[in-house]
Amino acid sequence: MGKEGGFTLIELLVVIAIIGILAAVAATSYIGVQRSATRSEAYTNLDTLRLLEEDFFADNNCYQPLVLGACPVAVATYTGTAAIQGVLTRFQPGVGTNYTYQIIVQNGVGLPNPVPIPYAGTTAALAPATTPCFRAIATGNAGTRVAGDVFAIDCNNNRNF
Repeated sequence: MGKEGGFTLIELLVVIAIIGILAAVAATSYIGVQRSATRSEAYTNLDTLRLLEEDFFADNNCYQPLVLGACPVAVATYTGTAAIQGVLTRFQPGVGTNYTYQIIVQNGVGLPNPVPIPYAGTTAALAPATTPCFRAIATGNAGTRVAGDVFAIDCNNNRNF
């Protein structure tokens, strides 16, 4: 009997298994790349917030809006893009962001400890001092691929990313 051309069932199953393994590895890598790309939004916007705060400080010698021409000795929190833009008008994070941004400004109430890694949502403050500081925080929005991510940067450029 002559040999007929074609593939055996075993050969086809081996090829299908190899393709399945490669597809699983590719899908996992793709999801990781998407998450990294989305996280770069937070990194860029936090760096922008830091630069805008430092620019405001260079002009006014404090990190929050002046009250009757003087820097208030207080802690102020600005949560959300609209609230931040009320203070830092040049902050333009774009439409449909994956993160919610917050700035905590401290004028004359103590310099916070460096941002812990990983950031747990709080940073203990040192004893009261006259050094003004701020902390900008990006929190991943629910329903996005970065839900649960929290990144932060402070006045000393301490960051957890």
